[in-house]
Amino acid sequence: MKVLGYKPRKTIRFVLFANEENGARGGLAYAEQAKARKENHILALESDEGGFTPRGFSFTIGGDTLEKIKTWARLLVPYGSQQFTAGGGGTDIAPLNKSLQTPLAGFVPDNQRYFDLHHARNDVFEAVNKRELLLGAINMAGLIYLVDKYGFGSGG
Repeated sequence: MKVLGYKPRKTIRFVLFANEENGARGGLAYAEQAKARKENHILALESDEGGFTPRGFSFTIGGDTLEKIKTWARLLVPYGSQQFTAGGGGTDIAPLNKSLQTPLAGFVPDNQRYFDLHHARNDVFEAVNKRELLLGAINMAGLIYLVDKYGFGSGG
């Protein structure tokens, strides 16, 4: 987005969580702080299913909003995303939905090889396919751009 000169209307925050596999304390603490600060999160997007070829996104969001988001899918098809489905998010961002009713999205890659790597000896950065990782980043950036530019409703 920076290279393209796009100036977001909303703040875009990238958060790296800790302790997801042992109590999700990072996500819980983040949600507690956001609530205490009265922050308004437009969307929380999690990528925690591997850096594989993009397939789409899943959403925990109102039905009318999901239908609007589905109209954007055609814009991401050239980059691999075709599935826009209900029921998404992830362990780290779920507390935002629970305490602040923040809409959630989960990046959905082709996870056929997920357990070939996940928590295995070869679960190292060198095992990641650079092209698949970049396609995932492009899809996530595309979704973030669409949410920032068009919003979810009449108020944006």
